[in-house]
Amino acid sequence: MLAALARGQSELTGLLTGDDVKSSARVLRQLGADISPIRDGTVKVHGSRLTPPASRLNCGNSGTTARLLLGILAGQRFAATLTGDASLRRRPMRRVTEPLRTMGAEITERGDGLPLTIRGGRLRGLTYTSPVASAQVKSALLFAGLTGGVPVTIREPYRSRDHTERLFAHLGLGIHAHDSVISYQPSAISVPPFTLSVPGDASSAAFLVAAAVLAEDGELLIENVGVNPTRTGYLVVLERMAGRGGGGHVDRVNLRDEGGEPVADLVVRPAALRGTEVSAAEIPTLVDEVPVLAVLASRANGSTVFRDVGELRVKESNRLELVATNLRAVGVRAEARGNDLHVEGSDTPPRGRVDTARDHRLAMAFAVLGTVPGADVRLSERRSVAISYPNFFKDLKRIRS
Repeated sequence: MLAALARGQSELTGLLTGDDVKSSARVLRQLGADISPIRDGTVKVHGSRLTPPASRLNCGNSGTTARLLLGILAGQRFAATLTGDASLRRRPMRRVTEPLRTMGAEITERGDGLPLTIRGGRLRGLTYTSPVASAQVKSALLFAGLTGGVPVTIREPYRSRDHTERLFAHLGLGIHAHDSVISYQPSAISVPPFTLSVPGDASSAAFLVAAAVLAEDGELLIENVGVNPTRTGYLVVLERMAGRGGGGHVDRVNLRDEGGEPVADLVVRPAALRGTEVSAAEIPTLVDEVPVLAVLASRANGSTVFRDVGELRVKESNRLELVATNLRAVGVRAEARGNDLHVEGSDTPPRGRVDTARDHRLAMAFAVLGTVPGADVRLSERRSVAISYPNFFKDLKRIRS
């Protein structure tokens, strides 16, 4: 998205080839950006002034695409209509549209979701206290400040993922962050074209890490993984579950920096796990990893509780209820109580059918559970993994051989 806003050609390497990234590229092309085909992870983007789209912008299954794009469009003086697949159309958008409307964008919507139409224009600066710690909300507002040329200050209840702030800073854009307050100040500097090597996705790596932790022996090396501290809460929780003398852990080696992001190679060994409590303050750093951490909790000694994970109800599926339901379906004691998730560990091999609801993270998490010796975990479908990790099943099979 930032490359599409730059004047000139940018080159991105290591780009994910999942459906969500392709959705972003598709809608940006409709807005006038020249983006090469996304095949081998290397993509050239020739940005220019955005132009009115000739048809609806279909964001597919990608909430990130829809919400960040709303921020970009808030600063454009034309109308555009956003839509998506059935899952995305159910996801809440008002958390983004309300502050954008306060800034001066005109938004026409029915209920709290897609489709909706936004007409950008002359924006006002914004100081906003977000009710949720959401990198998507924060990034949308920063994009609105960037494209509208107005200052934006955002305060969050907890610090959320900071990829957008890091890339703004890397490109010399006017960003300042202190604790959970992020401020953007416009300047005469426009977005410069850039070359960027994208590190491996922390969330995708989490499933391979979990499979290695559940293995009976061996060691797994996962190269070139982003270890941004706002994304690696699952590693902190995993280390706590392994504990001292647990027999395994995750080492970060070959630490380096790529485009303002910390990157490392991960060395993972099997571990005997024990239950833990994951606090509300930790959730923003691991919200996408709750399903796979719940799977690990189902193999731990004792109980695990995830506090204040109600946000999982409005992901690609109602992940909170489905994680609990599917764990019970394979013989694990699990329950959603209010906004908390409780999981009781077991050493009985998991067996049963899992309803993924076409949610990629549920499919991958329960596929990992299916690697436990004696397991018989049957997934309702496997195709949803293409959203974020098209080669997942191939890689999972390869690390087990």
